[in-house]
Amino acid sequence: MVKVLERTETKVVEQLAASVQKKRIGILGGTFNPPHLGHLIMADQVKDQLGLDRVLFMPDANPPHVDRKFAIDSDERVKMVCQSIEGNPDFGLELTEVRRGGISYTYDTMVELKRKHPENDYYFIIGGDMVAYLPKWHRIDDLLKLVQFVGVRREHSPLTSQYPVLWVDVPVIDISSTTIRERVKHGESIRYMVADPVADFIKERQLYRD
Repeated sequence: MVKVLERTETKVVEQLAASVQKKRIGILGGTFNPPHLGHLIMADQVKDQLGLDRVLFMPDANPPHVDRKFAIDSDERVKMVCQSIEGNPDFGLELTEVRRGGISYTYDTMVELKRKHPENDYYFIIGGDMVAYLPKWHRIDDLLKLVQFVGVRREHSPLTSQYPVLWVDVPVIDISSTTIRERVKHGESIRYMVADPVADFIKERQLYRD
């Protein structure tokens, strides 16, 4: 009887240890067309305030809501993300959706990530304005079992949700990928809006000119 209890206690201790050792990984998905300093600030603030181990930037393959004349190949967007996060060991790149191709559902992506990395707990970062759309996300109830949503507070966005959302305050940085594309199109400076290598890459490749 004593031996059975000892084995049971040992198993419980092992399970608790495995739970404690899980890494806390943030996921920041998006088109990143192009990535800008607002993305980097958001990722850094969420990581710092929630004590995450890392934040992974996850570009999508085929952006469904981007004006096609401004949509660029995923390999170019991936390159710009790499240039943006280079030198920061707290940031990383996640290519699951790019490799899969097509339009990905977050649920399918997280099922794959959890299967590959059961040692991780995932925190999915979204803008506060996106929280209101969570009821429309594919298999949202099942997705909530795979990730913890993190909402970044935005001006005029609701701070309540029927779903469990962790809210994080981030300095308001009025930069958007749309604004950057427009500025490039009109020959205006984007310095200090994107990382310097990204600005050089956009210029060299003549991106967003048309």
